[in-house]
Formats: sequence, C-alpha cells, structure tokens
Amino acid sequence: MVKSNITLGTTTRAGDGCDCGRSAVADPVLDAREIPPTIRHGAIFGSLDSIAPGYGVVVVAPHDPVPLIAQVAERYDGAFSVEYLERGPEAWRVRFGRTA
Repeated sequence: MVKSNITLGTTTRAGDGCDCGRSAVADPVLDAREIPPTIRHGAIFGSLDSIAPGYGVVVVAPHDPVPLIAQVAERYDGAFSVEYLERGPEAWRVRFGRTA
C-alpha cells in the first residue's frame, strides 16, 4: 500500500459538505516522494489539470525536477509559473502557479 501525503489548506462551511476547489487558503502540497516513480508524473499532471488560474500547487520531489519542469512547460504551453521554494539535498519544493 502506498501512503500519500497531500496537505490541503481550505476553509470549510458548516453544512456545505465538500469544499473541494473552493476558498483555498494555501496551496495544496503534493509529496511526490511518496508516489511510485512509474506513475509520479501522471499524478502530478492530474493535480496540475485541476488547478484554476490564479492558484497553485507545491510539489515536493526527491531530486531536482528539471525534467518535470520541461514537461510541464511543453504540455501546458506556458500556463504555469515555476518557483523553487527549496533546493535539496533531501527534497526539492517547487510551486507551480497557474497563470492561464
């Protein structure tokens, strides 16, 4: 069994049920170190697909994600900004912000 560490910061409303995609307080954090390498980029692309313009996601990677950043630039045609928040040696934290 694979354990996934996804942290979401959201504001909930009493009686409103699921708050998915609404009122995000903080960028969700996707710890890709916990995802098997064979499906890692697919899982990251799935989370990027769900990000609306003006929002972002922080990906925690086990290495410098230069190949992932190149794939995101090609796949999304510049729709994401990239900001390194931490540069190893144990983990790399990169914020992908949706611009379009």
